[in-house]
Amino acid sequence: MSALQKPRYQQVKDLIIGRISRGELQPADRVPSENELVESMKVSRMTANRALRELTDEGYLHRVAGSGTFVADFRAGSHVLEVQNIAEEIAARGHGHSAETLRQSLQHARGEVARALHVEQGTDVFHVLVVHRENGLPIQLEDRYVVADFAPDCLDQDFSRITPSAYLTAIAPLQEAEQVVRAAQPNAAVRKHLNMRDGEPCLVVLRRTWSRGRPVTFGRLHHPGSRYELTGHYTPPGTPRSTSADVVELEKLEQ
Repeated sequence: MSALQKPRYQQVKDLIIGRISRGELQPADRVPSENELVESMKVSRMTANRALRELTDEGYLHRVAGSGTFVADFRAGSHVLEVQNIAEEIAARGHGHSAETLRQSLQHARGEVARALHVEQGTDVFHVLVVHRENGLPIQLEDRYVVADFAPDCLDQDFSRITPSAYLTAIAPLQEAEQVVRAAQPNAAVRKHLNMRDGEPCLVVLRRTWSRGRPVTFGRLHHPGSRYELTGHYTPPGTPRSTSADVVELEKLEQ
C-alpha cells in the first residue's frame, strides 16, 4: 500500500514518527496539536485525534492535560528487565568498556533469522559479531542481525567506538523489545571468544527489537555463566522504593 493509499490518520502518524526518527522532535518536545494538524495536513479533527491517541498508546507520545502532547522519553519506559547499552551498564559499575568487532557483513536472511525478523527469505540483513569486555575481560559476545533498509549505514560504523545498541537507538527510538533468557552450553567458537573453560555454561539472551511497527533487529547475546548475572528491582507504580539499610541487597548474598 503506497503512502497515498494509506488512511489519513496513518499518514499523520507516519509524519510524526518520521520527525522523531530523524531527530527533528526530541524527547519532551511538544508535537503539533489537533488544531495544528487539521490546518497543516487538511484532515478532520477526528483523524488528528485518532493519530495522536494511537501514537500515545504505542508509547511515542504522552499527553499532559492543559499543556499539550509531547514526545515520550523512551528511556524512561523500561520494563522490569531493561534493554540496556552494555557500555553504559559497565560504566555504571565504575569499570571500563572495550569492544572488538569480529564480523561486520551483508548477508541474506535465512531460516530462523528471516522468521525472527519477519522478512522474506533472502532479504538483505547486516550481521554484526562483537566481543564486549569489562576491564579487559570478555563478558558478552553480541551476535546481531539488522534489517538492512532500517540501518543502511551499519557497515560504516566502528563498533569498537560505539556499541550497536547506541547506534541503532540513535537511528530511531526503541518502540518495543522482546527478550528470552536461557542457560546453554556454548559451542567451541563462543567459548574461545569469551575465554570460557570447557564445560562452563553460558547465559544467552535472545533479543528482538521493533521500530515503526516491525522487527528490525534480532540478536543472541552470550555471557559466561561464571562472570555475568542479570539483576533487577521492581517497584509497583506509585510505591516508593525501600531504602532500608537493614535489607541486604540480593546480589551481595552467597548462592
